[in-house]
Amino acid sequence: MLFSEFKKKEVINLKNCQKLGRVTDFEFDECTGQIFKLIVSGNNKLAGFFSCESDYVICYKDIKQIGPDIIIVDICIK
Repeated sequence: MLFSEFKKKEVINLKNCQKLGRVTDFEFDECTGQIFKLIVSGNNKLAGFFSCESDYVICYKDIKQIGPDIIIVDICIK
């Protein structure tokens, strides 16, 4: 899968069915190529201008399923 395809997917939290946003970046191990964390921008379109909503950093172990259109994660949000 290409990153350009990956970042088009909506990220949904399994705990509360909340749309978290879309993948904007990820962190990976340079030696193995394994993804460690996903960076998901907040769902608010104007977050950069009018909101203090931050990005979500999701550990790879919290990803439950990657489908054709969405990524399902299981995280606790405070």
